[in-house]
Amino acid sequence: MSDSRYEVILYWSAEDGAFIAEVPELAGCASDGATYAEALANVEVVIQEWLETARELGRPILEPRGRLLY
Repeated sequence: MSDSRYEVILYWSAEDGAFIAEVPELAGCASDGATYAEALANVEVVIQEWLETARELGRPILEPRGRLLY
């Protein structure tokens, strides 16, 4: 399981015909899925991969801030 302390925003995209899961605190970190649960499961994998890649490249990783307000 990935670091699920990061906020995930899930929504239906009619244009894509899929649920989209975005992680606002991790630039470009997003996934999709045919179902809500699939999109969430997919983004958990992408979060882990995003963090691993950032570490390998020596890039800074923001600490999760919890619920973000927009």
